[in-house]
Amino acid sequence: MALVSGPARRALVRPGRLGLGDCGAPRRGAYEWGVRSTRKPEPRPLDRVYEIPGLEPITYAGKMHFMPGLARPVFPPWDPGWTHPKFRRPIPVHEQPLYKDQACYVFHQRCRLLEGVKQALWLTKTKLIEGLPERVLSLVADPKNCIENQDERLLNVISHARLWHSTEDTPKREAYCPVIVDSLLQLCRSQILKHPSLARRIYARNYRLSTTWNRESFLLQIRGSSGARLNAKDPLPTVASREEVEATKNHVLETFYPISPTIDLQESNVYDVEDNTGFQEGYPYPYPHTLYFLETASLRPHRFQPDQLRAKMILFAFGNALLQARRLYGNDPKVLEQPVVVQSVGTDGRVFQFLVLQLNTTQLASDEGVKNLVWVDSDQLLYQHFWCRPVIKKKVVVEPVGPTGFQPETFRKFLALHLHGAV
Repeated sequence: MALVSGPARRALVRPGRLGLGDCGAPRRGAYEWGVRSTRKPEPRPLDRVYEIPGLEPITYAGKMHFMPGLARPVFPPWDPGWTHPKFRRPIPVHEQPLYKDQACYVFHQRCRLLEGVKQALWLTKTKLIEGLPERVLSLVADPKNCIENQDERLLNVISHARLWHSTEDTPKREAYCPVIVDSLLQLCRSQILKHPSLARRIYARNYRLSTTWNRESFLLQIRGSSGARLNAKDPLPTVASREEVEATKNHVLETFYPISPTIDLQESNVYDVEDNTGFQEGYPYPYPHTLYFLETASLRPHRFQPDQLRAKMILFAFGNALLQARRLYGNDPKVLEQPVVVQSVGTDGRVFQFLVLQLNTTQLASDEGVKNLVWVDSDQLLYQHFWCRPVIKKKVVVEPVGPTGFQPETFRKFLALHLHGAV
């Protein structure tokens, strides 16, 4: 047996002192490896012009080149006569023309409310009713409103959006979600021969609105684009009766103390309080009918949760209804003689959210008095899953290509909201 030296024996007995993993190299200090300090040398001091009262500094400005021993000249900023967009200096916030001392809390299309629907109900002074109104449910149950070969055509719409429209093996949500909504609207428009008043509507995209209201001590504003909107020449009929509207006086709005009602809203001191519908004066389709919200984010962190999406639908439907009420009845807060009704549909291409909002009052500052009403039918599946490739086990096709868990009842509600006001 060969003899082992003392240092080698200690290195083998105590492997915890070895460095570089388990390769057996002993630990060494930083300077033994030749590692140098990472401290950067201090920069050279700049030539400064010291202002001494009564004395003029001597610079090399007249020499047109650097001269040792002379001070560096200070020239005024050069003004080329125009402003380059890359080097434009922003105006300070307090000097902007729209600056105001009172802060405004803005809700825009990317705001995600922490408390979801509960927070949206408080901001809009609204009472929640689960399910769709009876007027809409009667349209769902009426067999006269069904489309010929409805289920077959609906399956073709789903397959077209999820499989045939794209050349990818598995299309992303941002690709198939707009396609499926446009195809469903095309199916709804095929009923113009049965209901000619459907021709008195138009579909608008990427419009922008802005409206402001007071809620207790907060100044709130909805601003930005809400996606697509179906406009009509005729307003939607009221859904709730006068007795149901008067009964909302006894409803108590739910609070979420200690969370602030304006959490997740953008606080800004630069804003405009003027209302903007997004359409010019004299637009032939002035009445909002249905808003469509598409959740097309492919990455999960960027998606809206279902409760947050429903809150967004409530606020933008409320904003459109408030603009319409002020256009018809003026800016003075009051209980509306004829309430304004706006519908909304939200989807990610598979799960649908349906909403009907009736604006009963524009007196939104306090919790007392008449409240607004909103009907929400949430988490309605059009289909459970779509297989872009067949599932084969032991050379047997277990799941063929196509949708699974198909539920045609969801499209009937989609169609009923579209036919509301025309039948």
